[in-house]
Amino acid sequence: MDTLTAKSEATFATIIDAALDMAAAEGIGKLSLGELAKRTGISKSGVFSRVGSLETLQAAVLDEYDRRFAQEVFLPALQQPRGLPRLIALVNTWSQRACNEGLNNACLYSAGAFEFDDQHGPLRDRLQQGVLAWRAALRKTILQAMELGHLRPDTDAGQLVYEIYSLIVGLMHDTRFLRDEQARRHMQRAFSRLISTYKSFNDLE
Repeated sequence: MDTLTAKSEATFATIIDAALDMAAAEGIGKLSLGELAKRTGISKSGVFSRVGSLETLQAAVLDEYDRRFAQEVFLPALQQPRGLPRLIALVNTWSQRACNEGLNNACLYSAGAFEFDDQHGPLRDRLQQGVLAWRAALRKTILQAMELGHLRPDTDAGQLVYEIYSLIVGLMHDTRFLRDEQARRHMQRAFSRLISTYKSFNDLE
């Protein structure tokens, strides 16, 4: 990699880092190339030359958010055996991240879902795509648990995805908005009770 390319990539990373912080604090819909130029000390034309349009910037921010989320939540869970152990690990790492304080752990998708739920356009579509990808990964893990006999064969995977995702959203609400220090404990107890109703008789301890 030549020096010019390395410098360009470093500048791009600086812009995306600043944009992520801004989106976490104010909402992804509040991103602007001009404000990013002020925050990074890069000219507006310099920001534009590296990220292009505002829509391209928003997509790049969500792509980077997805990458970090996968690294912190999904990849650690994949180290666990397939089936119920992996599902439990996935929910644990996800809930742990949701409870960590700081802008870096703010959920752009949850905030964006409320901000753009009644709107139309590429950003809403991209937000929806991200949420559906998360839920698809959750569904895949549930189906593996069913195939391995850890969950009942009559388990409605779509229903269980909905219930788990609702617990996560509720956890983020109570943690970040209500500042409830007991939120994760409540969520974990609810998840344990929920999953016990789906466990296969052959897998009951």
